[in-house]
Amino acid sequence: MKPPEHLPFVSIIIPCRNEAHFIEKCLESVLKNNYPKTRLEILVVDGLSEDETKSIVKKLAITYPFIQIIDNPKKITPCALNIGIRRSRGDIIMRMDAHSIYKHNYISSCVKYSKEYNADNVGGIFAATPFTQTLIAKSIAFAMSHPFGVGNSHFRIYPKKVQEADTVAFGCYKRAVFKKIGMFNENLARSQDMEFNIRLKKAGGKIILFPNIIAYYYTDATLAKFINHNFKDGIWAIYPTKFIKGLLRPRHLAPFLFISTLLVLALLSLLHSAFSSLLLGILGLYGLCAFLSSLHIALRKRDGRYLVTMPIVFAARHFTYGIGSLLGFIKLTVPPWNRQRQH
Repeated sequence: MKPPEHLPFVSIIIPCRNEAHFIEKCLESVLKNNYPKTRLEILVVDGLSEDETKSIVKKLAITYPFIQIIDNPKKITPCALNIGIRRSRGDIIMRMDAHSIYKHNYISSCVKYSKEYNADNVGGIFAATPFTQTLIAKSIAFAMSHPFGVGNSHFRIYPKKVQEADTVAFGCYKRAVFKKIGMFNENLARSQDMEFNIRLKKAGGKIILFPNIIAYYYTDATLAKFINHNFKDGIWAIYPTKFIKGLLRPRHLAPFLFISTLLVLALLSLLHSAFSSLLLGILGLYGLCAFLSSLHIALRKRDGRYLVTMPIVFAARHFTYGIGSLLGFIKLTVPPWNRQRQH
């Protein structure tokens, strides 16, 4: 590694709210990184947490004064990112997530590849990690890193080679990017990374995914939290098209089309039994795909219990995401919802 004075100054921005269970582990993993601390600042932008998040960060900041905590009165992630960017001093702006921990070379690898590949944004793998070792928690993590669960979302399914991408986990940006295309869209409580990266690509920017850059993201520990999370993700997979065209990818539309098809066939089956047969056929095909994917995981993990839990988790993922997407479509197209700003 170059002498510290020759390395870019890096500003790490961590949006958070009520992350007392995770923020200390996150910051400790960042502090263990091998990038020189003299070339680093960590800006934790807190959305008025109601737990111990702020006190945990303040305690660490006593020992590490390059850690700052900044309030985010609007509470949502894009506002936190914009606050952090405006307060930052770095040549490199790196977004991190409080729900994650990072490999020891995460920062140095991002900086190195950003320069070597002349990339506007680099990132790596979003490694789904169970927060607890319960069977359901592990099943949720496996679903979020399996092609049947997340489609062709490359940063989730461990690609084997460096590749250009439409988006990456979190992101490491050159400061010049924000001067060129603007800041994060504060209309979007979610999906702001995806929307920003689409703008970046349209402006000719280069986004590159590196399989050896890894962030370990803690997935939901219970089925109830997983269902709630996916329902909200489904809404925000569709609704942001109000603000930018070309946002959707086939993997985002698939659950919406699946649920919509099932609902239409269910209604048509009241008129003719042929539609009932088609409905049952589609559900049967889905069940077969879910079983085969679950079998793949059960064999890989050598644990037959996943033949029971994985179909449940896959169904929770797809059905609740699809129902959320349907609601997002309604909010997008049906008055008066399409005039509301959604948080």
